[in-house]
Amino acid sequence: MVAASLINSIKQHVSLQEEEEKAITSILLPHFVKQGDFAEKSGEISRYMIYVRSGCLMTYFTDKDAVDHVIQFATAGWWTGDLHSITKGEPSIYATRALADTEIILLPKNSVDDMLDKWPRLERYFRLLYQNALLTHQHRIIQSYSAAADERYLYFREKYPSLEQYVPLKYIASYLGITPEFLSKIRRKLMEHK
Repeated sequence: MVAASLINSIKQHVSLQEEEEKAITSILLPHFVKQGDFAEKSGEISRYMIYVRSGCLMTYFTDKDAVDHVIQFATAGWWTGDLHSITKGEPSIYATRALADTEIILLPKNSVDDMLDKWPRLERYFRLLYQNALLTHQHRIIQSYSAAADERYLYFREKYPSLEQYVPLKYIASYLGITPEFLSKIRRKLMEHK
């Protein structure tokens, strides 16, 4: 069942009644994104919250010099999407692309809003998600200011141990705010000290 992984994820944070499970299941839109294809494109208004069932997505911003800046990776059990675009109804400045063949579940924003009005438990679940996302974002900002590049890389590997199997080093370097060459140097140095 497509909804099982998402329902189980929600149940880790809040209990659900059968009616709530049915309501959630009724709005889910399963989707498959081939490696290299977009789940969302920049310049478009984000209309869906994206839950990853399997695979890996990367959300990034492309600057005026056509340089990609990685904002987030999302693997199985993670949520992604442009919260600003979804909330404000403005075109997204981000693109979200599959780094591997990826199964996702799309939740239409309007349907989610209706559910949140009807069932406070679900509002609590999404509030917890947003709080955790904000905490992660704040921690990443502090790390970018205060931690050396090798410390950021080690933290990345510790926190996201499975990501290196999906993610090319150039994207990990972008996420860490360093060049791919410098990341290679850090990795060589770590290998020498093993």
